[in-house]
Amino acid sequence: MLKRLPLLCAALFALAACSNSSDTTSAPPAAPVAAATAAAPTAPSSVAPAPAATATTIMAPAMASTAPAPESAVEPTPAATVASSAVPFVDDGKWVEGKNYFLIEPAQPTSQPGKVEVTEVFSYGCPACNAFHSTANQIPASLPANAVMTYLPASFNPPENWVMLQRAYFTAQALGVAEKGNDAMYDAVWKTRTLSAMNPAGTGLKPASALPTIADAAKVYAPFGVDPKEFEAVAASFATNLKMKRADERVKALGIEQTPTMVVNGKYRYTVGSAGGYAQTVELTRWLVAKETAGK
Repeated sequence: MLKRLPLLCAALFALAACSNSSDTTSAPPAAPVAAATAAAPTAPSSVAPAPAATATTIMAPAMASTAPAPESAVEPTPAATVASSAVPFVDDGKWVEGKNYFLIEPAQPTSQPGKVEVTEVFSYGCPACNAFHSTANQIPASLPANAVMTYLPASFNPPENWVMLQRAYFTAQALGVAEKGNDAMYDAVWKTRTLSAMNPAGTGLKPASALPTIADAAKVYAPFGVDPKEFEAVAASFATNLKMKRADERVKALGIEQTPTMVVNGKYRYTVGSAGGYAQTVELTRWLVAKETAGK
């Protein structure tokens, strides 16, 4: 069994980066610091700031190339009431392939024909995703009308209950409440801790037998009009199992090594670390959308 680095405390765990790697000797890239300080990147007023991430290695299976997921694997976020104006594509050398963003080869099909698809690969159980999600929530409104935001839940950290959280997301998606319950799910893991994989003392993980269940996740979605029994039934369905399988295949096909990771149109992959910060991640997203729109 693969080893994980010891968790110093709950606070450090809540800020840890989440890596899809079996290498226990090297940590994944931490969230970058601002140019002038050692603090977390400072976002402009349009993007919520978030704390810096402390890297940690998690348990994960080895990656392999496999077929991409079809449309059902991701959920498009409804377009904002007023779409952001398109950014003209200008390549002034600021964003460098192989440094700030990485080419996905082969490029993977998208689920939104005619749109430039922006995808966040995430998990509710990922502390770095929790730190980033207030910024991620603002990305859809920053996109032009020809772009759409989608979400792809990862499951490559079973000890921290990511498989259950992935199942909960796809169940909520099928019932039409994934977007409504997004913040509530993060809160349930990191604030109220009703869905936390950490033990009450915050010194390590709960044993597998004590991890929160899909029935516990159903309670989080109940305030949004979901019947818990129906939620559990949909969670156990063939359709949900198939979505989970295809999502795992797509995560591998996209070459995802950590969460959160952003993907533009199945062609470009980047992280908060490679972009240079939270605000820069939004900026790079808009630039890559403009690049795709211009056909460059």
